[in-house]
Amino acid sequence: MGEESLRKRKGEDKGKEDEQSIQSHEPQTMNLQKQAKFFPSPSSVGLISGICMIVGTIIGSGIFVSPKSVLANAGAVGPCLTIWAACGILATLGALCFAELGTMITKSGGEYPYLMEAFGPIPAFLFSWTSLLVTKPSSFAIICLSFAKYASAPFYPGCDPPQVVIKCLAAAAIVVITIVNSLSVKLGSYLQNFLTAAKMIIVTIIIVSGIVLLAQGKSENFKDSFKDSKISVSSISLAFYNGLWAYDGWNQLNYITEELKNPYRNLPLSIIIGIPLVTVSYILINISYFTVMTSTELLQSQAVAVTFGDRVLYPASWIVPLFVVFSTIGSANGTCFTAGRLVYVAGREGHMLKVLSYISVKRLTPAPAIMFYGAIAIIYIIPGDIDTLINYFSFAVWIFYGLTVLALIVMRFTRKELRRPIKIPIIIPVIVTLVSILLVLAPIISAPELAYLYCVLFILSGLVFYVLFVHFKFNWPQKIAKPITMHLQMLLEVVPAEEVIE
Repeated sequence: MGEESLRKRKGEDKGKEDEQSIQSHEPQTMNLQKQAKFFPSPSSVGLISGICMIVGTIIGSGIFVSPKSVLANAGAVGPCLTIWAACGILATLGALCFAELGTMITKSGGEYPYLMEAFGPIPAFLFSWTSLLVTKPSSFAIICLSFAKYASAPFYPGCDPPQVVIKCLAAAAIVVITIVNSLSVKLGSYLQNFLTAAKMIIVTIIIVSGIVLLAQGKSENFKDSFKDSKISVSSISLAFYNGLWAYDGWNQLNYITEELKNPYRNLPLSIIIGIPLVTVSYILINISYFTVMTSTELLQSQAVAVTFGDRVLYPASWIVPLFVVFSTIGSANGTCFTAGRLVYVAGREGHMLKVLSYISVKRLTPAPAIMFYGAIAIIYIIPGDIDTLINYFSFAVWIFYGLTVLALIVMRFTRKELRRPIKIPIIIPVIVTLVSILLVLAPIISAPELAYLYCVLFILSGLVFYVLFVHFKFNWPQKIAKPITMHLQMLLEVVPAEEVIE
């Protein structure tokens, strides 16, 4: 018996040594300045940076892809521009609700901590489950498909590029962005700064060109602007889906609440300045499109901004697709750049596979999370097209936006003791919640499709995983996951984030 217990103890000691050897590839004296690159120091983002982050995150591929779909569902110029303005108002109201939540519960991770505080772990888990497997990767896929469409359009004048070309280019973009962000946070950050500047250049070129054309009297496409409009609950909700896709990112500042300087002042100010700035830009861009294209021509265009460039900037029309490509790649890079944060927060609560919240010991990047997002995004590209993915994404994301704003209303009554440095009128979250319900239910009731049912079933399937692996904490999945995690740690040279910080 004595020999047996000694053998067991030796085996346990050896197991601990193996585990320590896996998790200690980096020297004990880790350079803390390096760590700050992935874990920014508290209060490192000011008002101007906050506004730039909102503007830079929101303006991406959407404004170059969505105008066609918004117009197709609205039917005419007048309702189309009205929907773009309404989407901006809704995004501003939603962001103000998130501002109250962000200053009341000062934790990073976006909707996750708010749902956890208001409704408990199950809705919070379902949010992280849906974000990890549906909304974030599908968003990444849509942006890369948009990039591929614009990158290939100049090579196929007068016709649509083949789907196989678009999908191969999109997959290649995902692989490159994933590798860049897995290798270096600094490289990803530099790339983002360059691409954000390029994005603002093309937006400025389109807006200024449109203003010049309007001043020259090119306003015939705005006459009878409400003629032939489609007014139905289904068409308006689908138009909103596509418009709101272009505004997606209005809640991104809440993912870094812990890093904002004076968040009680700068969070609402960044929202009140940033989102209306984006709204005005979007309306002006759409007006610019309509100065050179009729509704029919815009709907027939393979790539709206490319057609605009061909008609306005010839012979320098190549500038438009080039800068749109930069803009979409910048948006995709930004999506990938922030990918690790939600997984890290969820992993901290024990709601995600631990290995997805690990970071590289050499490069201090959330490499497993980024690679996972890239792999799922490529899977979404294979069967999907942009419009279908946008509808699928918007349906899923507005379920949780609505639920998060409802959490604000609920906590006004259940958590009265919480300090609220920013307190918005209760009518704002009520309006946003009602609009969210309308956006989610309208397409199901008026034009039901199996895709929406699959989406709901997929979200609810997260309950099975929650019950088995989080609530009951079954041992057998951990026994299977442990050797896989150890091998992945050795292969990717990653460790839990808290060990790097120590």
